[in-house]
Amino acid sequence: MDTREVKSELLLFLTAAIWGLAFVAQRSGMAFVGPFTFNAVRFTLGAASLLPVILYLDRKKRQRGETVESAKSRTLLVGGLSAGFLLFVGSSLQQVGIVFTTAGNAGFITGLYVVLVPILGMFWGQRTGRNTWAGSLLAAAGLYLLSFSEQFTIARGDFLVLIGAFVWAGHVLLIGMFSSRTDSLKLALSQFIVCAALSALVAVAFETNGVLDIQRAAIPILYAGVMSVGLAYTLQVVGQENAHPSHAAIILSLEGVFAAIGGWLLLGESMSLRALAGCGLMLLGILLSQMNWPGKMMVASRRE
Repeated sequence: MDTREVKSELLLFLTAAIWGLAFVAQRSGMAFVGPFTFNAVRFTLGAASLLPVILYLDRKKRQRGETVESAKSRTLLVGGLSAGFLLFVGSSLQQVGIVFTTAGNAGFITGLYVVLVPILGMFWGQRTGRNTWAGSLLAAAGLYLLSFSEQFTIARGDFLVLIGAFVWAGHVLLIGMFSSRTDSLKLALSQFIVCAALSALVAVAFETNGVLDIQRAAIPILYAGVMSVGLAYTLQVVGQENAHPSHAAIILSLEGVFAAIGGWLLLGESMSLRALAGCGLMLLGILLSQMNWPGKMMVASRRE
């Protein structure tokens, strides 16, 4: 393994840690503001933190004589609006759901989008292999142990986050459709802006948070916006340039583990042996679902 690969994998490890701990920030922030206010502010911050990166890269392209895609590009506009809407739905379900569940549960259940992507991809004519079905069965068994009671009922928060995982899977497929046809970072910026605007509209209509409430939630919002949305997305893009796909898949799948650790250390959350077994099965299923026989692995782009 050369130096570039080592640096890339360290960046991806940092990305997984940032994303995992973001579930802690999202949960703690709900003590001060509503979910839509939280998302409106954090995606605005995420867009603001990504903009300087885009401007810097565009300047470099112009210096090299390369073509810079216009913000008025039809593909970019359509992709940004579509992806932004799904991002709004997925983040809203996750943010509301996390009020009623733990950071660890939310992290592992959200990670199921990796399993769901190839299954939903069948509706777009994509092939789904044996590994996907085997991984799905393991993940489903893990979800049962983690979230369902003996009466086969699921907690409200876990249910909302689970629905969100389906939305995240659709979001990944949509991003896959547009990212090869437009500037991926500008696409990310566009969807952040759309998501922030939609969240703000709902917040104004249904929530009564003021400036003081937002100030009280400043640290969780800053972390979720600048670190999770702005910085981590950039780190993922840079890290996956030189990292081996199988290594990247394993590292990014640790997001749920970091969420559980963060919830335990910072929020005092704990898991039963049954829940821990469920998390283990879900993580194994997620990894297995990304494998293409005989051993290569695919990495799905993350939703945020």
